[in-house]
Amino acid sequence: MFDPDKWQEILATIKQNKLRTFLTGFSVAWGIFMLMILLGAGNGLKNGAEHQFSSEATNSIFVYDGRTNKLHKGLQKGRRIYPDNQDHEWIKENLKELEQITANYNIWGDNMISYKGKYGDFNVTAVHPEHSEIENLTPTQGRFINNIDVREKRKIACIGQKVADELFERGENPIGKNIEIKKLVFKVGGVFSAKNDDRELRKVYIPISTAQQIFSRDDKLHSIKLTTEDVSIAESKAIVEKLRSNLSRKHYFAQDDERAVYIRNNLENYQNFQNVFKAISVFIWIIGIGTIIAGIVGVSNIMIIVVKERTLEIGIRKAIGATPGSIVGLVIFESILITTFAGYIGLVAGVGILSVLSNVLPANDFFMNPQVNLGIAGAATLLLVACGTIAGLFPARKASKIKPIVALRDE
Repeated sequence: MFDPDKWQEILATIKQNKLRTFLTGFSVAWGIFMLMILLGAGNGLKNGAEHQFSSEATNSIFVYDGRTNKLHKGLQKGRRIYPDNQDHEWIKENLKELEQITANYNIWGDNMISYKGKYGDFNVTAVHPEHSEIENLTPTQGRFINNIDVREKRKIACIGQKVADELFERGENPIGKNIEIKKLVFKVGGVFSAKNDDRELRKVYIPISTAQQIFSRDDKLHSIKLTTEDVSIAESKAIVEKLRSNLSRKHYFAQDDERAVYIRNNLENYQNFQNVFKAISVFIWIIGIGTIIAGIVGVSNIMIIVVKERTLEIGIRKAIGATPGSIVGLVIFESILITTFAGYIGLVAGVGILSVLSNVLPANDFFMNPQVNLGIAGAATLLLVACGTIAGLFPARKASKIKPIVALRDE
């Protein structure tokens, strides 16, 4: 129940000791402020890392070409190992957990692409149709490469939005137009956008069979990318070992030679990333709560001093009928008021600074949106009330045990 007399008495006590109250409250406000800043910075790093993962399926496994680092059955180390079409087909036929699979063949060298006197240097990669789903590419005009393109080895290209913007006039439809790639004519079949990955927008994709026939004259690949069904971390690791075992047997390298072919397990990497940021979050909370506790100890010490200074007053109150409960309530209420008010100022300041930083910091894929959600802010507010109660509890119990005759004699 609202008691104006109690409020008036507490405010009068605070006014009599402005500097002491300010310094006490500042320690609490600083603790909450630092907790908000640390949590916001942690969230910014986590959002940036998740942004990096969002451009690729988290249940994906990538197999890249490499170079042997160990002797194996009389063969020298340093041999270049490329996966090939047979490896691609073996995975399709033997991996029961497979969801999607594609292979990449990179077109190295001068990739100057032209259209009616306009030129641009873009990354050209040969892929299978499933590549668009694995890399989260979305056609905005036309279509992506399909199985017929691969089977018939068509000279067709699917270009990123930035490629289209640089080669074609504003409003011009690129679909069906002929562009030159390494002085060879390819027809544009589609334009695509990419989720959270601007680098993809400067890429040109062509059918892998076409590239192998024109540029390599063999069936070697630079990488194989696949996604699996919903599997556990242990199952995804078993899949990686199965792939490495087959590749080592076919291409004659030691199975424990991880440099011969590099296999990246995105599910394992994503889980490791989640574990790292959970540990960072726990560490931040430990540091933040430790800082708050230091402030709460200060509040508790100040309240002990307040009780000491008001010994006579408390003794008189009890002599005229005040109950121990009312004395306890008065001291705890004052402690909660100081702690909550100061902490709320620190909370608002921390959230405000984070909001400003979110707006003024330059765009960065590794640090994004350093803010604290409302749930965390609400939990921090409840923490303040609890800490204020704890800070005032021991001084309040001491005050409730003061005997009127002792208080008068002490004075």
